[in-house]
This record gives sequence, structure tokens and C-alpha cells, in this order.
Amino acid sequence: MNPPNQTMVSYFIIIGISNVPELQLPIFLLVLLIYIIILGGNMTILMLSCSDRQLHTPMYFFLANLSMVDISCSTVSLHKILLNFIQGDRLVPHRACMIQMFFFSALTFDEFAILAVMSYDRYVAICNPLLYRIVMKQKICIWLAVVSWISGFIIVLPNNILASNFTCYKSNNINHFFCDIVPLMEITCDDIAILQIVTFTVGISLFALLPFLMTFVPYIFIIIAILKIRTSTGRRKAFYTCSSHLTVVILLYLTFSFQYFTPKSQRTPKSQRTTESSKLFSLFNTVFIPIVNPLIYSLKNKDMTSAIKRRFKLCKLIS
Repeated sequence: MNPPNQTMVSYFIIIGISNVPELQLPIFLLVLLIYIIILGGNMTILMLSCSDRQLHTPMYFFLANLSMVDISCSTVSLHKILLNFIQGDRLVPHRACMIQMFFFSALTFDEFAILAVMSYDRYVAICNPLLYRIVMKQKICIWLAVVSWISGFIIVLPNNILASNFTCYKSNNINHFFCDIVPLMEITCDDIAILQIVTFTVGISLFALLPFLMTFVPYIFIIIAILKIRTSTGRRKAFYTCSSHLTVVILLYLTFSFQYFTPKSQRTPKSQRTTESSKLFSLFNTVFIPIVNPLIYSLKNKDMTSAIKRRFKLCKLIS
């Protein structure tokens, strides 16, 4: 028999960003605006990469995959905020919560994996330009993309299975705006030692460290190759080809580190006001990269800006 303060639950209550009634409409409008921006920016990149012949290269193929990941991850994490306001219902069945947590974790790793593949693509383009068309041919690019998508769902599976087997909770209130592994571990009364070990080994070694090394080690060779270029124009041109990707990678790892690797004392605030600030910071991290990805790749990339101009000219001619 479970102690009185431990209960089995069939559903969870998502507290959301704030439970203050006056803030529900502003939060809904803000999240809706953010989601529209994410959809618009990433769909633009996705459609341009597919429709513009000059963007039919490995770099933009992987960029299109990155946009699909951003759209999927944002939809998984933000849809409940929008539904809570529209339906007025914060209840989430246990199974639906586990599914949301699984897809969010898997898609997050997929983003790391695709960025690592894009780093390898930039390495081949700069360090072995004569072999680029051979090494990064279409079949290899498709294979790398498929592996990147599948790997996330395989790697996060052990954590999700362990979390879904929790049988009792101190509360069914999840103080977050979606089902995530950290707030779920905070309310369970089951022994989480095994999950912590698996999370540490899988999360640190496979989820974070492996993609980190696969992403940044090629840049060591890229920097060495750029420094060997004698002319400043050549060095600037070589660095320009990977500046957008490097900017996105640095921003992603910084926001991810602040969100999941901050000290526990900072992740479990003492006051309600600090808790609300923590959730807002988590919301910022969740939507920051999907928003800045299209901006960086469109504003800092001449090929993308040229493709946008060609689309506008084509639309004018048709009209």
C-alpha cells in the first residue's frame, strides 16, 4: 500500500507558464505569434530548398531537414499552451504525457545530430573541395539524414521507458508548460536512481558529448585549413561558407547548457516568482533556436537571399 502522500495517476495537470488568469490571454497571443514566426521562417527555408534548383546542394538539403526538426520540436512543445487556452483544459493523460516527452527528447537530439552532419559537410567542402561531389553525393546525404532522424528516437528510448514505469507521484501537477523529464522526476516518489544513472550515461555521453565532438572537432580542421590560405580574401570566403552554421551551433549549445546543466539550486527555485521566471527562461530556450535559424541562414547567406529575391520576381511576373 502506498503512503497517503503518494498516489498513482492516470493524468497530469500542466500548470503552464503561469496560472494567473489575467496573464493567460497575453501568454496565448505571445506563444501564437512565436509559433507563427517559427512556422513561417522554417517553412520558407524548406520550400526554397526544395523548389530552387540552385539550392539543391547537400548543405541546403540538411538545412531543410533542420527546418523540419525545428517545426516538429516547436509543435510538440508549444501546442499544449495553445490548446490549454482554447479548450480551457490543462489535463494530459499519462500516456500522452509520455509520448510528448519522448518526441521532444528525440527531436532535440535529432537537431544536434543534423547540425553535426552539417559540420561534416562544411569540413569536406573546405578541407577537401575537390572530393566534395564524390564524398557528399546524394545517396550518402540521404543516408546521413535518415541516421540522424532515427538515432534520436533510439537513444532516448531507455529514459522514456524508465520514466513511463513510474507508478506513484507526490502530485500530478507538472510545473512546466509541457511534459519534460526533469519536472516529472521532481514529482515522482519512485526510486529514480537507475533513471539518473541512465540519464547521466546516455544524456551526457550520447545526447550531449558525442554530438558536441562530432560538431566541433571538424571545425578544428576547418580553422587550420582556413589559416593556411594565403590571401585574406580566400580566408574570408572560406569562413563565410561556415559562419552561419557555426553561429547556430554555438547558440544552440549555449541555450541547451543554460537550460539543462545549471546547478540544481537554480533549477528548483524557492519562490513562486522565481519559478515563473525559470519557466519563461525555459520557453525562451525552447523557441529561441527555431526562430534564429531562419534569420541567420537567410540574412547571412547570399544563396538564400538570392533565392528569396528570385521567388519574389517570379511571383511578380506571374501576377
